[in-house]
Amino acid sequence: MASASIVVLDNPSDADRRAILTPLDAFNKTKAGDENYEPIAIVLRDEAEKIVGGLWAQLYFDWVFIELLFIPENLRGENLGARLLSQLEEIAKAKNCVGVWLDTFSFQAPGFYERQGYERFATMDDYPKGMARFFFRKVF
Repeated sequence: MASASIVVLDNPSDADRRAILTPLDAFNKTKAGDENYEPIAIVLRDEAEKIVGGLWAQLYFDWVFIELLFIPENLRGENLGARLLSQLEEIAKAKNCVGVWLDTFSFQAPGFYERQGYERFATMDDYPKGMARFFFRKVF
């Protein structure tokens, strides 16, 4: 019988993460096939061409996950968020994805995603304490 000791790492490195991730990815591939991972970035640039906001997503197992979406306060109300989502959805559809999903906090913009046709499929209460984390999806 194999044996292993359990060790809490005080300052884990990226190599430590990869030591866990690499065999997990290999296992997942045997069960679900290739994940077809692809990062997607749609950015907002100011007049000096500096990135000031935008969207960062990743295609993974036929879904697109929005990891980051940020619109600077001075640009809010100009429909930029809706336009970013729309452009991402077009990319996802062109890549034959099932849909798009994301998570957001109650103090961020859950109403915005609902107005864009996203359905809340899960809620984690008290994350952070006294607030909530919402999970949304849009299926094509």
